[in-house]
Amino acid sequence: MDSSTCLELALEGERLCKAGDCRAGVAFFEAAIQTGTDDLRTLSAIYSQLGNAYFYLGEYDKAMEYHKLDLTVARTMGDRLGVAKASGNLGNTLKVMGKFKEAICCCERHLSISQELEDKVGEGRALYNLGNVYHAQGKHLGRIGPQEPGGFSDEVKHCLQKAVEYYAANLRLMEELNDRSAQGRACGNLGNTHYLLGNFTQAISYHNERLAIAKEFGDKAAERRAHSNLGNAHIFLGEFETAAEHYKKTLQLAQELGDRAVEAQACYSLGNTYTLLRDYPMAIHYHLRHLAIAEELTDKVGEGRACWSLGNAYSATNNNEKALHYATRHLEISKEIGDKTGQAAAQMNLTDIRKLLGLPPTPVDSELSESAEDVKSRTRRKSMENMDLLKASVNEESSMDDDSFFELLSRFQSKRMDDQRCTLSIDSNKENQPEQPQQQVPTRREGGSLSSTGSTNGTTTPSDSGARTELPSRVPEIKNDNCGVLEELMESIAGMQSRRMDEQRASLPQLPGLNNQHAILQRLSVAASDSTPLPDDNFFDMLMRCQGSRIEDQRSSLPNDGSLPQSAPTVPDDDFFSLIMRFQSGRLEDQRSTMPLEASRNSTHPTTDEEEPPSSAQSAGTKDGLVSRLVKGRK
Repeated sequence: MDSSTCLELALEGERLCKAGDCRAGVAFFEAAIQTGTDDLRTLSAIYSQLGNAYFYLGEYDKAMEYHKLDLTVARTMGDRLGVAKASGNLGNTLKVMGKFKEAICCCERHLSISQELEDKVGEGRALYNLGNVYHAQGKHLGRIGPQEPGGFSDEVKHCLQKAVEYYAANLRLMEELNDRSAQGRACGNLGNTHYLLGNFTQAISYHNERLAIAKEFGDKAAERRAHSNLGNAHIFLGEFETAAEHYKKTLQLAQELGDRAVEAQACYSLGNTYTLLRDYPMAIHYHLRHLAIAEELTDKVGEGRACWSLGNAYSATNNNEKALHYATRHLEISKEIGDKTGQAAAQMNLTDIRKLLGLPPTPVDSELSESAEDVKSRTRRKSMENMDLLKASVNEESSMDDDSFFELLSRFQSKRMDDQRCTLSIDSNKENQPEQPQQQVPTRREGGSLSSTGSTNGTTTPSDSGARTELPSRVPEIKNDNCGVLEELMESIAGMQSRRMDEQRASLPQLPGLNNQHAILQRLSVAASDSTPLPDDNFFDMLMRCQGSRIEDQRSSLPNDGSLPQSAPTVPDDDFFSLIMRFQSGRLEDQRSTMPLEASRNSTHPTTDEEEPPSSAQSAGTKDGLVSRLVKGRK
């Protein structure tokens, strides 16, 4: 096999990826790498395509690996455009992996090189990607704390404002280039970020522009997203009738596209909107449609939400028998998926409905009290369970004065502190020599006679209760010679630190698929050293920022005592439903608890309907079709 065979395999892999069969395409690209080639440009294109294919397959670690290899080859060849594109692809991959600081570094490098080369298309993509990264980071940080649009923390708002800046710059550049499709994506994302910032009027303006551009291109999916986002924004402005019209168009387009999950979401939103309009028969109609699709798609979270909403709607129409049925079903589903908030709300609803129907109460109060005790016992510090202080009788506690109490407390607390102290042990066997048999250490009694002991920790044990022992000869020497202790301590620390430094050393790049690798890399490294003897300050700045986040990656997260959140494909975002609950009045407002956030925290659907990425493999200026172009360039 030769380089032409490698190229043929790469072309077939590219064709399969374009046809949508990325898994088969990966197999051909991997075979091309196994075959090998001497052409670095061909190898760079294969790395890029493999990274994109793994990205679409959701194997982000593999995508990172090949995009890094692509970046290495591009930098080795001095291909500035290739470095920019590889950096953009790395930024996109890091973004979906949640490594936002590193993603920003890569996207900024993509932007600076594109501006340096006056590559307007690349600059537009870099601006769009930077907006995406800040947008995603803002939503990620916004999961903690207030989650209502316009009510996020300052840190979240800062990220969203940065996203607006980059999206707006991208929109201006796309207007200069007269790229209407890219303008539509920028408008959609600007609408989404303004919505999260609470600027609903501006969000509506951008989503209307997005809708107009989608209609120009006949893009039904983009039309559907625009109508859904317009409905959400009008809801927050209190314009419920207008919101209902947009949700109906969303439902119609979802049916045309055959997207059952989005169809269910539209029904769910319509049911809640008609609840706000107090049109309960229509609300029940749409909630029943949502329930049917949730059952079809086996979405338990969606079923629970539908039953909750139906129980409230039937309760508002005084149809307490059906309200009891759906409240009971809601309780069963909440127990099944481990939704404790939903269980508590369903139990309260059942208690109210059973009272109205004159039925005997269920043992709800005892269950609630038991669950409260469970929570209480879980949150109590385990270390307190073993404290002897708690064993004192009530009379003894009452008779203690303050000094005695604090003295006793200090004694018990000091034990806990001692347990957490570490012992410094100096390793005298740094060269890993075979251990010698332990010698017995002679000691001297008070009367002058010698005894021996076999202590293993460097101290001696008295042979009887009245014996006075001496430490081995090495210990007094350390005691009397502080410099010796310091020297051994520093050597021990240096030994441990050197191992850590060795673990972080980088090896020379290995490029799979490159024939005559040693000779080529040696030649290229010499050539590169002549032109760029040392990395610039920007490189070190980017390196320091990327390394700083490695410390954060090693921190442990707080324990999660609840069950894992369930996916909810038929349920839209939580903030909209929270608004529904807040707008409800009368019995529906007075007797209902807040909606659960845990059940759909990790829903596959974001807060707003996000814009699709550009049509190329990854919006960072990928080398889509580069293998084909290499072949055409040779002819």
